[in-house]
Amino acid sequence: MPGKLQRQVQAAIDELVAAGDEIGLQVAVLHQGRTVVDAVAGVADQRTGEPVTPGTLFFAASTGKGITSSVAHVLAERGELAYDQRVAEVWPEFGAHGKDVVTLADVLVHAAGVPGLWPEITSGDLADWARICGFIAEQRPWWKPGTMTGYHVLTFGFVVGELVRRATGRTLPEVLRTQIAGPLGVADELHFGVPGNLLARVARAGPDGAAPPPPDPGSPLDRALPHGVQPTAAFVNRRDVLTADIPSQGTMSARAAARLYAALLGDVDGVNLVSPERLQVMAAPAFSGTDQVMGFPTELALGYSMARLGSAQPRPGSTFGMVGSNGTAAYGDIDSGLAIAVMRNHILGGFSTATVIDDLVTDHYR
Repeated sequence: MPGKLQRQVQAAIDELVAAGDEIGLQVAVLHQGRTVVDAVAGVADQRTGEPVTPGTLFFAASTGKGITSSVAHVLAERGELAYDQRVAEVWPEFGAHGKDVVTLADVLVHAAGVPGLWPEITSGDLADWARICGFIAEQRPWWKPGTMTGYHVLTFGFVVGELVRRATGRTLPEVLRTQIAGPLGVADELHFGVPGNLLARVARAGPDGAAPPPPDPGSPLDRALPHGVQPTAAFVNRRDVLTADIPSQGTMSARAAARLYAALLGDVDGVNLVSPERLQVMAAPAFSGTDQVMGFPTELALGYSMARLGSAQPRPGSTFGMVGSNGTAAYGDIDSGLAIAVMRNHILGGFSTATVIDDLVTDHYR
């Protein structure tokens, strides 16, 4: 029989779908390494009525940044990267225009100063790894690296990924698959670029034609997220976007993302990704200030947000994870031992569903 929390979450997401607030949903929760919620509701594709299953893959937008950061921390745990390592040591071209001082830690807290992309960039360009990295390397920093933070909407994953490739000889997706997803038993459910043979499992984002409000023309966010790569339903559903390795984004199941965070917190079926000492470093406050791209105050851990989505007060040094612009979320909490992931295919609607789930889970373990 399902436990009380599983029943509560299932009832909540069924109601959200029935009310028309959601199209398809997945929720996964692990507590101290044990799955306590694995719930689904709604449809993966409004055109066909195909139901969501626990193995359905969802485009998760910037929730993928938390996966990228986790790869970097696992490599640091194994001595293959260091937080004070300068990017230009292994990627000399990146050092142009004073960027030679940028460290991995700077990149993880969006302080490298290279959030911009060219105005005419298209979705197809995002698949050209060499072109994107070449543009970033040649870019003059928007501020003195390390002194301010500004959300690197798309460039974040490319900088981390190229650093990983140059330092280890392996790509970010390869490390994710062999060192994290494979050992956790979710190699088919945790991706940057989705393999072609798994595209049929990806939920279709909707409703058709949906688009979040665009950035103000000429604003810092507009320069960091130009028109051609903004996360509309049409963009998210493109094959070239889903199959490209864009490590500032990701496509995944809720159970895969939650298992990753649970394995950072501790043991999951014999897999423990980092030491307790590393975990404390990962979740500790690392940067605070006004975001030069988004325009509001922010406080970051090393590669993660520290905010809770529900009514529970944030506990700096405990909660770490990332949310996506499409309302997806995945995060862990050291104090409670909880790992939570919420996936949805409704492009609009914000974080209200993830907030409901966070409150239900928090109340249950209070």
